[in-house]
Amino acid sequence: MSAHGTPTPLTAHPSGPLRGTAEVPGDKSISHRALILGALSVGETRITGLLEGQDVLDTAAAMRAFGAEVTRGADGAWQVFGVGVGGFAEPDRVIDCGNSGTGVRLIMGAMATSPITATFTGDASLCRRPMGRVTEPLALFGAHAHGRHGGRLPMTVVGAAMPVPVRYAVPVPSAQVKSAVLLAGLNAPGETVVIETEATRDHTERMLAGFGARLRVEEGSEGRVITLTGQPELAPQSVAVPRDPSSAAFPVCAALMVPGSELRVPGVSRNPTRDGLYVTLAEMGADLAFENPREEGGEPVADLVARFSGALRGVEVPPARAASMIDEFPILAALAATAEGTTVMRGVKELRVKESDRIAAMAAGLAACGVPVSETEDSLTVEGRGAQGVAGGATVATHLDHRIAMSFLCLGLAARAPVTVDDAGPIATSFPDFGPLLTRLGARLGETTPALPI
Repeated sequence: MSAHGTPTPLTAHPSGPLRGTAEVPGDKSISHRALILGALSVGETRITGLLEGQDVLDTAAAMRAFGAEVTRGADGAWQVFGVGVGGFAEPDRVIDCGNSGTGVRLIMGAMATSPITATFTGDASLCRRPMGRVTEPLALFGAHAHGRHGGRLPMTVVGAAMPVPVRYAVPVPSAQVKSAVLLAGLNAPGETVVIETEATRDHTERMLAGFGARLRVEEGSEGRVITLTGQPELAPQSVAVPRDPSSAAFPVCAALMVPGSELRVPGVSRNPTRDGLYVTLAEMGADLAFENPREEGGEPVADLVARFSGALRGVEVPPARAASMIDEFPILAALAATAEGTTVMRGVKELRVKESDRIAAMAAGLAACGVPVSETEDSLTVEGRGAQGVAGGATVATHLDHRIAMSFLCLGLAARAPVTVDDAGPIATSFPDFGPLLTRLGARLGETTPALPI
């Protein structure tokens, strides 16, 4: 069922061309970080373009619980009056992070080096996801975490009364783990060092520098070494959040699948640590163009134009690219179903511990739609059916996962028969306007009566 109530099935019907401008939401990763760093600054941070999905709203509520003043102005801009590094107050209630793994892990890091205690929970999906990958490095600072078996929520974190700086090599590529350690390092004396063998999205490093933290990034024999000097006084900023490339992926890939489509996504982020999907799409033969490149809020952006690409070809996605497109693999798998030939996605075991086991969920849904698939612990292989070659006609279980839901709704627009998702409710966590936006572009979406999922 939906994260916040009764399941809301939704059906995507084979559609005519998608045309127009896709005003996709602000970047979710940057929105979370802007709220948290604004709360750790002294003074007023102003944020425009903030994603107002449930995940980010839950992070805003958490920052209020830790003592920051967070408001939304009549003009749509958000103001955060921060309490400074080390200034978090102990919350008087449980912090509910809803469906957001990014939110809960970053917030745990931000409070772990203050002498306060906080209890975290979330929806059914989030409470199944392991937190040990974050709580283990936070323990090195002196924090203690007490949760359910397997390191799962609900979980109480007792912050370090006398934190120490750490040197931590991230064992698997994870921007969430890296960011949690860096946020914890803000209130530890001395230098905290994080080492990545594979680069992950670098929004935290960019924003920390923008807020005035002393931080340096070096490439060495160990990999990418990030050194943060603790206990700075962060200065409030004006943050312009670019449009989310992960959200843009859905209308873009839908346009690539549906004959006659052409749409524009203005001001989408072109951060090089987030462009793996678009590199892959180019290799598949997608008709994409990036126009008017510029910088907004410290991030490179451009206007993206996508046109129907009927001759897409299957490709092999190298493991080294996985970190730069980890959230886009579900929609890539849906698109690969409409390509000619085989698409192999390797190095993707991180997908098994997202909002759902995304490898298993995509494999089951694609098979139900008539697409041959195979999986291993660390890979997903899709045998493309060609343009307009996907049978469809299935009801797919989304497992409370917004990206699974959106991926199969996009596929349904290009399949021969409608595709239904058992619950579209979780889409609101990241892309509240998804359904209305696609409808404005020409998609045929309609609510259905509940059906048994596959």
